[in-house]
Amino acid sequence: MTALQHADEAYARRAWTDAYQQLRAADAEHGLDAQHLERLAVAAHCLGRNDESVEAWSSAYAAHLCAGALEQAALAACWCSFGLLTRGEIATGGGWLARAQALCADNGLENAAHTFVLGQLAAGTMLAGDFEAALPMFTQAQQHADRLRDRNAMALGRLGRSQCLAYLGRADEALPLLDEVMVAVTSDDVSPLVAGLAHCAAIECCQQVLDVRRAQDWTAALTRWCDREPDLVPYRGNCLVHRAEILTLHGAWPEAYREALRARDWLADGAGPNLGNAYYRIGELHRLRGELDAAEVAYKQASQHGHETQPGLGLLRLRQGHVDSARAALRRALDESVAVPARARLLGATVEVELAAGDVVAARVAADQLALISAAADVPLLAAHARYADGSVALAEGDPQRALGALRSAWATWQQLAAPYESARVRVLIGSVCRALGDEDTAELEFDAARWAFGELGAKPELARIPKLSRHAPRQSPGGLTLREVQVLRLVAAGKSNRTIAEELFLSEKTVHRHLSNIFSKLDVGSRAAATAFAYQHEIV
Repeated sequence: MTALQHADEAYARRAWTDAYQQLRAADAEHGLDAQHLERLAVAAHCLGRNDESVEAWSSAYAAHLCAGALEQAALAACWCSFGLLTRGEIATGGGWLARAQALCADNGLENAAHTFVLGQLAAGTMLAGDFEAALPMFTQAQQHADRLRDRNAMALGRLGRSQCLAYLGRADEALPLLDEVMVAVTSDDVSPLVAGLAHCAAIECCQQVLDVRRAQDWTAALTRWCDREPDLVPYRGNCLVHRAEILTLHGAWPEAYREALRARDWLADGAGPNLGNAYYRIGELHRLRGELDAAEVAYKQASQHGHETQPGLGLLRLRQGHVDSARAALRRALDESVAVPARARLLGATVEVELAAGDVVAARVAADQLALISAAADVPLLAAHARYADGSVALAEGDPQRALGALRSAWATWQQLAAPYESARVRVLIGSVCRALGDEDTAELEFDAARWAFGELGAKPELARIPKLSRHAPRQSPGGLTLREVQVLRLVAAGKSNRTIAEELFLSEKTVHRHLSNIFSKLDVGSRAAATAFAYQHEIV
């Protein structure tokens, strides 16, 4: 088998390292034709060799042009532009797009290349922040793609429309489009270049509209996709930051920190808000764990790269005892913020800071604004934040009955979202409400449950608050299980398979199997049924 035949076989099974090496060897020996130059470009992209990918697309363009294959040359120019623009190289990417556009215009091309040009022009308009103008451009590109049955352009057109709609506050229109893209990506109907972009952009879009469940689905799909292609560089830049945010929500803080560091390293070659986003996520994890000096450094680095540091820095100031500074910063950020997700995060933090300052009236105003946003959005994550805020203020207002109803509702939603930190914070407030109602036993049970969760997470600041509230010694976790093992056991008791558990907790099946082995050993049981019985006996479900 020749190097080229070997390369073709490796490319077909998406063994990117093997394909890349064989194509490079064949190129060095006798050169590559245009088709194999394109394959080299794709393999290089999938391995994170971005400069080599652009170089190969450029060579493919020249080879097609020399052969008189104008449509193929225009497509190669489009893919070259695609790679550059998605890396943020606007000038060079725009130059290649102009070259493709000129080829289409000068030769009357009304085909896949022309459709790709329309989509790239729409993407450029969107990246410039003009979502209103980009939306009809994406619609036109999608219509062209649908007529030609061009799978890549069909997916990109829908993805672009969903992004624009999300930023314009039209989530109900955006999310069904993302579901269509999901089908194309998971069916392997599109190029790996499009699939990678779609996964990351979709996760970001879901985060934009606070749809955690869809973000989880897309993250799980991305994990499965990368598992099928082990040579693939799995996550690039800002996509890693979003994954870290989801892992943080699920209490996987060490994994989230590693992903945030990887994102920082990926993005280190360029400055800008994406790198700032990575530093902000690092700062958030330090803050949650009580590493205040490290959090301060990370937030400053986020600011240096153009990323808004609120509400994280305001909550850090609160933790440091600088309440007035926290209030001023959050009020400034709220005055400047118009995007719904950003305002929601700021309002939740504002309630906490205003209550710490003793301004219950200001806290109620912020909580009511958050409730209005939640009612309009109909998003579980947002609803949980709003109910937590309402319950916090109601407790401060001396209305424990109202507080208890709101907090119980928030706790149920956080449980459904598998968010242990938020669940534990709610339980602390529920304990305080129960104490205010004279139910000391239930209060202690709530404080004890929160203490265990905070201890397992490593949430030192929250853990330090519990002894000031609870009058009892801490209770050991059931069976000596860790928080992650309790999460796994809860899903086992619900009848979930190892694969489903892995997807829901963003773990590998091998890791789930290891957790189960540890659970069986600690509980001295030999089956899932026996472990399930233990879970019910100790109210873990």
